[in-house]
Amino acid sequence: MKDVLAVILGGGRGARLYPLTKYRAKPAVPIGGKFRLIDIPISNCLHSNIRKIMVLTQFNTASLHRHIAQSYRFDGFTDGFLQILAAQQTIEDSNWYQGTADAVRKNIHYIKNQKAGTVVILSGDQLYRINLREFLNYHREKKADITLAVKPVQRQQAGEFGILQIDGQRRIIRFVEKPETEALLDELFTPDEYLGLKEKGLNYIASMGIYIFKKDVLIDLLEHNSKEDFGREVIPDSIADHQVFAYVFSDYWEDIGTIKAFFNANLDFANPIPHFDFYNEAAPIYTRKRFLPGSKIENCDVHYSLISEGSIIEGSKLTNTVIGIRSSIRANSYLERVVMMGADYYESLEDKAEDAKRGRCPVGIGRNCVIRNAILDKNVRIGEGVRIINEKGLVSFSHERYNIVDGIVVIPKDVEIPNGFVI
Repeated sequence: MKDVLAVILGGGRGARLYPLTKYRAKPAVPIGGKFRLIDIPISNCLHSNIRKIMVLTQFNTASLHRHIAQSYRFDGFTDGFLQILAAQQTIEDSNWYQGTADAVRKNIHYIKNQKAGTVVILSGDQLYRINLREFLNYHREKKADITLAVKPVQRQQAGEFGILQIDGQRRIIRFVEKPETEALLDELFTPDEYLGLKEKGLNYIASMGIYIFKKDVLIDLLEHNSKEDFGREVIPDSIADHQVFAYVFSDYWEDIGTIKAFFNANLDFANPIPHFDFYNEAAPIYTRKRFLPGSKIENCDVHYSLISEGSIIEGSKLTNTVIGIRSSIRANSYLERVVMMGADYYESLEDKAEDAKRGRCPVGIGRNCVIRNAILDKNVRIGEGVRIINEKGLVSFSHERYNIVDGIVVIPKDVEIPNGFVI
């Protein structure tokens, strides 16, 4: 594994996750109460003993850089590293990253200088647990130039992904980005015997956006063309001249690219048997050590909820909720299908007195609130008697204090909702 370099793509503007990406990059978005999305690919690398990791970043990078610096530190007795490569202007190029391939191309000289013959390219905004060692062994057994991790999906899902066509040896012979016509879907149908899955009806092979390249092949492909995206351009164009194979991944994988996907994935963590298991001791998800106290739960009624450390919850009812670190929920409030990201700090008694003097609500949720189908970003201040219930049943709406996306109410970071406010 010392021959392997991992490159994690930090993503673009994250417009579909707005307003969660208003002040942070997509990989820095909190998930599961105490983690960040970037923790997923980094943890996958560490479990497979990949210790040479580069993270390419561009938009709203401050909190992402801070989280990585505070969470991941390798000792001096290894040649491993975790290096952040932020978009920068150079003498040769003064443009921002234009796509996944362009982002890697603009950092190709750093990749050239690494003592590694294989490059794994991962996305920074997906939820999955993959054995990268097995993936790499498959790549080597096939003597592949490029190997794609792929996820079999149903026909009705195929239009959402880049869909591959393979032969009996799982060599990729065709790649179509988001096929739409019935005739095209018929052509891309993959027989069950090519996949070897127990579950039937998953006859369309979707690219997961996870790739392995021979380093020399990657350098050659990027230096001899100006194509900007791996999935839409570079890989489809390479199929004719290179050995490109598919590695079939049948476990849970979710692209956290939209508010709805983010919301549903988080709420699933609170289910008795979630699709993604944070309780796997053999492959834990690493994150920043915060040394917070246990949560205090006083006279509460709690159903199917995940409550992170350092929280204080008084006399409230929680149903199907994910409560982030340092959350404060005051008496007689009711939360149902809520993702609350918590807070970056505790307010002291002096801070609360100053809030009261200025007529400002304290951080957290006040008394007598009702909140349903909502995402509360970090450090929000919800006053007393607030009702966040999407009273008008809106699917999409923008307000200075909140956004409604796919019927889900999102309160952005640091926003205050005053006493008695109704959404």
